[in-house]
Amino acid sequence: MRGTMLWFNEVKDLGFIQTEEGERLSVLGTGFAEGKRPEGRCAEAVVSFDLIVTDGGREAQNVVFIEEVSPRRARLRHRGGR
Repeated sequence: MRGTMLWFNEVKDLGFIQTEEGERLSVLGTGFAEGKRPEGRCAEAVVSFDLIVTDGGREAQNVVFIEEVSPRRARLRHRGGR
């Protein structure tokens, strides 16, 4: 399956993916293929994953980043007096 990362909290080791069908799935840090957890900003990154059913519901497993998100650029601020 494919989807988009919504967010991942490195401290809680938990994040969410939105599927192409619009379903939100949780993903644990151990759910990333080869242990490659996201570091820093990952929202809107395109991922592929397997869907598993657990006692707690449906989760993403074997998550792989297909398309990385480009880093945000710093905003320019206007100086006063103009």
